[in-house]
Amino acid sequence: MTDKRMTAEQVVSELRSGMTIGIGGWGSRRKPMSLVRAILRSDLDDLTVVTYGGPDAGLLLAAGKVRRLVYGFVSLDSIPLEPHFRAARQAGAVEAVEYDEGMLYLGLYAAACRLPFLPTRVGLGSDLMRINPDLRTVRSPYDDEELLAVPALRLDAALVHLHRADIHGNALCLGPDPYFDDLYCAAADRAYVSCEQVVPTEQLTPASAVLVRRHQVRGVVPAARGAHFTSCDPDYPRDEPFQREYAAAAGTERWTAFRDRYLDTDEAGYQRAVADRNEWTEVAR
Repeated sequence: MTDKRMTAEQVVSELRSGMTIGIGGWGSRRKPMSLVRAILRSDLDDLTVVTYGGPDAGLLLAAGKVRRLVYGFVSLDSIPLEPHFRAARQAGAVEAVEYDEGMLYLGLYAAACRLPFLPTRVGLGSDLMRINPDLRTVRSPYDDEELLAVPALRLDAALVHLHRADIHGNALCLGPDPYFDDLYCAAADRAYVSCEQVVPTEQLTPASAVLVRRHQVRGVVPAARGAHFTSCDPDYPRDEPFQREYAAAAGTERWTAFRDRYLDTDEAGYQRAVADRNEWTEVAR
């Protein structure tokens, strides 16, 4: 079996501008933030991003990396609206494809099944049809019921963050919810898994928690605290003070200083800056 370990930079080197990239996690929970930060440092742009969005969407929008955003929501959870997303949406700076959460799931599922669409009643009679004029309906061949045809969300690449993985691409979810990360991987031509720790295959227990399997995965990226500042329960919670700092800086004169300190550096520099901030905060208390 192949050793699939990669660095975040190697993952980004396999991506191309204009790609459709799915990003796992949910809001501000278990996002593959180290991979997102690697994209920020790259020259990639013109991306289509598919996400149950959080700071992944916000940071990529702030950096001008996203042309089209397909989302069920974009939230920081404890802060209801992601500020960079709100600014981009209000300014019309991004092509927004706003789906019901269930529709986004069905779009990923259709792609995973290699189907062109899946039918649903979700969205019928709502403004989703008005704001997404490209959506089509179909007639059931059994009872002639009109149904919404959710198009497949085929991904060029998927990025997810899980708790443990082996070098071959089997990955374990220890948290309370898988957040459809396995579906993102199945819907993609290439899937990349960052993880808190790479362990021997026999330590991926319980077996029932193995969410992603090696045949789905092209690359495994060791990334301790790679979901920061989002949560990665039970390994660590969301860094609420840091998230508040992020949200307060967005769209203000403080954003340049925030970006200089935390984002215009490599991942090791980011983690050092966060540790220094937290140490300073503890001393201040």
